[in-house]
Amino acid sequence: MVIGIRVDAERCCGSGNCAFTLPEVFDQDPSDGRVVLLQDRPHSGVLDLVREAAGLCPSGAIELTR
Repeated sequence: MVIGIRVDAERCCGSGNCAFTLPEVFDQDPSDGRVVLLQDRPHSGVLDLVREAAGLCPSGAIELTR
């Protein structure tokens, strides 16, 4: 199963939980702290961390797709 990721930077509150959890997939914009998606289809070895990062997002700005 391939998991895709979509982020809504406008919805992001800049908590940084995603970037701390999985910095190879998520980063933060240096100008406003909002989420920057580095990989929209990460490799299967990090899927548990992708799910964790999405679950930790307080604003629900991370959406997982199939």
